[in-house]
Amino acid sequence: MSDLYWLSEAQMRRLAPLLPNDTRGKPRVDDRRVISGIVHVLRSGCPWRHAPREYGPPKTLYNRYVRWAIKGVWRRLFETLAAAGGP
Repeated sequence: MSDLYWLSEAQMRRLAPLLPNDTRGKPRVDDRRVISGIVHVLRSGCPWRHAPREYGPPKTLYNRYVRWAIKGVWRRLFETLAAAGGP
């Protein structure tokens, strides 16, 4: 049994409109993989450097988490999902 966490396609469809689209330079790597990795680290409490390699480089996970925190992406995302209710 795998202890990896993966967002479902339905969850990603719900999140997609809430994600930033102002990317400059190189396009973002797979949002589903990176966000799933961030959730895994936050749920498990493991250090970023110990994130399973299936999620990609730990530096990518950490950088995305921090950059989106500074931009308020996570707050807006959680507020929007909480206001919508449901699971």
